[in-house]
Amino acid sequence: MSQLRNWYLFFYNLFQASGWALTLFRILSNFFSSKSTNGAFSCAGELICLLQSLAFLEVIHGALGIVPSGVLLPLMQWGGRTHFLLAIVRRIPEVQELPAVFITFVAWSMSEVIRYSHYALYCLGSSPNWITLIRYNAFVVLYPIGVFTGEIWLMYQALPFIEKENLYADSLPFSYYKFIVVLLFCYPFLWMKLYLHLFRQRRAKLSKQQKKKRN
Repeated sequence: MSQLRNWYLFFYNLFQASGWALTLFRILSNFFSSKSTNGAFSCAGELICLLQSLAFLEVIHGALGIVPSGVLLPLMQWGGRTHFLLAIVRRIPEVQELPAVFITFVAWSMSEVIRYSHYALYCLGSSPNWITLIRYNAFVVLYPIGVFTGEIWLMYQALPFIEKENLYADSLPFSYYKFIVVLLFCYPFLWMKLYLHLFRQRRAKLSKQQKKKRN
């Protein structure tokens, strides 16, 4: 049973790592060919929406105890990203060409290629020390870039379009515009909970690595 679980997790993480590597390749290829940050969503947006939607499996993994991550933190990250992608970026064409989309997608893609590659190799029991170091150090820079200059900045820029179109007025019992205003205020505090959790993971993983080196 344990071996079957490891193979399942290996192929899941390999699929995600490959998918995010493809998105990064598409975005950077478009950037270098066009010399512009425009086009990030048109060349990779649908693939990112697919990969992010499939990432709900990680919430299920935590709920079933397949991985030790638990449910709350994976659900928070999945919910925040999926809302950002499907409810705002995919729904509002006017924001899809903004630099914040390019910044977000590049930061996400880089961090996910590293994260899923690390997990896939870990499932095989052969994750090299160098990828562990990258995994638990790259997020220190990539995570705040993706959140503050990407997600939060784009949601702020989307506010006039949300207000003008009265977005989701026919399907929600509350003002979506006001919801985003409140969310923008809460977002840094919710993000900080995830960020500090990653630092706790970093301290635990790197200290184990140091002990192994000494032994």
